[in-house]
Amino acid sequence: MTTITGIAGLKEGIAPDLEDKRIPVNIRQQILRAIATTEYGSVEVVIHDGKVVQIECRKKIRVGRNDESGRRDAIL
Repeated sequence: MTTITGIAGLKEGIAPDLEDKRIPVNIRQQILRAIATTEYGSVEVVIHDGKVVQIECRKKIRVGRNDESGRRDAIL
């Protein structure tokens, strides 16, 4: 098994009985890109009839927290 770059602990491999259910490389890349570009939020993969049909990304924007300069964000 090989480790998928960028996601610690996630291993790539497939059980022999699931060989015909492989996820195409381009779909895997889109899912991993969605995960890698989400700082806060969630990624949901929608499956119909055993196939990925949709990838939903919900990104959260934190307000009222300290920025890198140490200042408190202004809340209007």
